[in-house]
Amino acid sequence: MSNSLINISCAVTGGLITFAFGEWSPLLGVFIVTMAIDIATGIAAAIKSGKGLSSKTGFWGLTRKGIMLMVVSLAHQIDLLLGVNAVQAGAIYFYLFNEVISVAENFAVLGMPLPPVIQGLLAALKDKQIDKEEKKKDEGPS
Repeated sequence: MSNSLINISCAVTGGLITFAFGEWSPLLGVFIVTMAIDIATGIAAAIKSGKGLSSKTGFWGLTRKGIMLMVVSLAHQIDLLLGVNAVQAGAIYFYLFNEVISVAENFAVLGMPLPPVIQGLLAALKDKQIDKEEKKKDEGPS
């Protein structure tokens, strides 16, 4: 490949990323890194647990991550439309929190220690989720 083609490819890729997500922020960087860590720890957890790798599970996991990125991109476009800088950040925080929980669950499967603060947070979240599910059962069908 010639240098010109590489330069053009990089410029187009950078332009598309900037269009989709706006100016690169530390929050977006942390989100992308956390997604990568979740993928890596998920693969390791699947191998360690004896479930092995499944192309179907991997496909749907990557599809979910792609959809998360599309929502973050849509949130950026809404920010531009409204002239604010809050919608994208809110979407990233929402998905980042879910990714961190997934990474922590993968760490548990791998037998890796978690800081007590994160262990307490996960326990509280699981209790809250159980409470919500029980409340839905008590309310019956809507």
